[in-house]
Amino acid sequence: MTAVADAPAEAVDTPTPGRSWHRLGLVALLVGSAALYLWDLSINRYANDFYAAAIQAGSQSWKAWFFGSSDAANSITVDKPPLSLWIPGLAVRVFGLDSWAVLVPQALMGVATVAIVYAIGRRIAGTTAGLLAGTAFALTPVLVVMSRFDNPDALLVLLLTAAAWATVRILDDGRLRWAVLAGGLLGLAFLTKQMQALIIVPAIAVTYLVVAAAPLGRRIVVLLTALAALVVAAGWWVLVVELWPAGSRPYIGGTQHNSIIELTVGYNGLGRVTGDEASGIGGAPGGAGMGHMMAMFGGETGPLRMFSPAVGGQIAWLIPAALILGVVAIALRGRAPRTDPERAALVFSWLWLTSNALLMSYMAGIFHPYYTLAFAPPIAILVGVGAVRGWQARRRRRVRASLVTTLIITAVVAVVFLRRTPGFVGWLPWLVVVAAVVATGALLVDAVRPGRRIGVAMVAAALVAGLAGPVAYSIDTVATPRIGGLVSAGPATTSFPFARSGSRAPQLPGGAAAARTARRLFTGEAPPRSVTDLLTAGGDRFRWAAATVSSLSAAGYQLATQRPVMPIGGFAGSDPAPTLSRFQHLVRDREIHWFIGGFALFGGRDPDRASAQITRWVTTHFTPRVVDGVTLYDLTAPRGR
Repeated sequence: MTAVADAPAEAVDTPTPGRSWHRLGLVALLVGSAALYLWDLSINRYANDFYAAAIQAGSQSWKAWFFGSSDAANSITVDKPPLSLWIPGLAVRVFGLDSWAVLVPQALMGVATVAIVYAIGRRIAGTTAGLLAGTAFALTPVLVVMSRFDNPDALLVLLLTAAAWATVRILDDGRLRWAVLAGGLLGLAFLTKQMQALIIVPAIAVTYLVVAAAPLGRRIVVLLTALAALVVAAGWWVLVVELWPAGSRPYIGGTQHNSIIELTVGYNGLGRVTGDEASGIGGAPGGAGMGHMMAMFGGETGPLRMFSPAVGGQIAWLIPAALILGVVAIALRGRAPRTDPERAALVFSWLWLTSNALLMSYMAGIFHPYYTLAFAPPIAILVGVGAVRGWQARRRRRVRASLVTTLIITAVVAVVFLRRTPGFVGWLPWLVVVAAVVATGALLVDAVRPGRRIGVAMVAAALVAGLAGPVAYSIDTVATPRIGGLVSAGPATTSFPFARSGSRAPQLPGGAAAARTARRLFTGEAPPRSVTDLLTAGGDRFRWAAATVSSLSAAGYQLATQRPVMPIGGFAGSDPAPTLSRFQHLVRDREIHWFIGGFALFGGRDPDRASAQITRWVTTHFTPRVVDGVTLYDLTAPRGR
């Protein structure tokens, strides 16, 4: 990035023989990240069975792969676009279904994102800033867990960060090709997680309109070009789905009217913000244990949500540092012209962080703490660049005071987070406190008697104070299985009682069936072998080996049997697919062998829902058979025959 006249000499990052250690640092950063994300990866098994089942389906059927179907027989899609399923789907098709084929692509996406964060930090303020930003990002607990998991978030953050890199290039030289690239990457991010991908767009648009060097008309043209690229990159798949005859494609999961537009605007759009969505998840019935369950969706909304027990340890360790250091770095560019690329990149990163964090703090709909991965990159970038610029200007009294304030607040945040789990490395809060005191003292001494040793001590202690907590959470994340639909990094807190495999599910309305569904959601518990053997026997003679209410129940049986299992009602059991008449038609045509008794954990208990109607019809007309605690109905043998 072009340096301005008043920038410190250290800002100009010219390659010299003395800086060869930077290359070694980058190699160490990327190799270390890969080792962290790949280490003992198979302990996570398939991680999230909901997505793993769709990956498995896509490895067996190209139609299922293209649409993102939950099963190879193409009854219904997952409740997201399919881009995040395409890469692991191809890996499973080539290498076979196992944990590594499903999860290695996610780990490599994490490493690639670390490299891009490094590249952004380096472009703004030099290789030291890049290495610091990349390290802070690589050790962010939510990134560690998502890089070892098969949710769409690893791909989403990779695409968003790549779009941010292209944005920094636009702010630097204004070339139209970077706008096309940024828009195209955002379009692909839309095909990964729909509206969440667009939260970054206001930060891009505002920054470019305000600070870009080009005339206003040119700026508008550049933004419209980026928008056109976004629409093309995202719209081709949406258009295909809309034009494809509904009768020959799977039902669009997460909708009430089989529409990808409805999924975009409703369930994955405004419904997430307002809580007004038709899936029934947000309106899950009350009762014992439901308060804990809803806390796992992020807890109460409000300005401190990002620091709550459910969310804080995942992402918020360095949020205060990023905000303060970002302001410091921006202020240090005070005499630079309006079009200064470094200040523009910092303002963009600051807006990216604050807009995303504020929106997620007040989302009234479905919110999982791992959504916060989407704004982990700007935290790392602001910390990396801000720390370097602050260090270069530490002789200034106000800058020094800001650095001291940052150290103290960061240490306090780390101690608060660590003390939420007293049994987890109980000595670590004391280490953080000592490191913060040493770093602060060294900084104050450096102001009077500067010296290399004092500087080294200050930097080392500051790194310990800021990163000791994330490192501990990341190591715990790698060392223990992370399985199920509601995953978190680090030790289990009271707000995440089911974060690890083997945890007990709460007492829920619906009895044993509900408990089994909850255990599979929270811990990925595999179905009994005796049941899967029964489903497999003769299963190749049927289009679906079985059907059961909700993908939460169906996914485990499908992965265990390697045969399609129809998830009635989709993820929550609340989608009207199939209808009762359609299901009856399939049963008459002997396309479904077994019905597995279950429970729609989230909002599927409405007696008028299609899943409830189908359940009543099956239990009325077919004889139950209990195998290892699971109730099965042979749909080829109605009562009275």
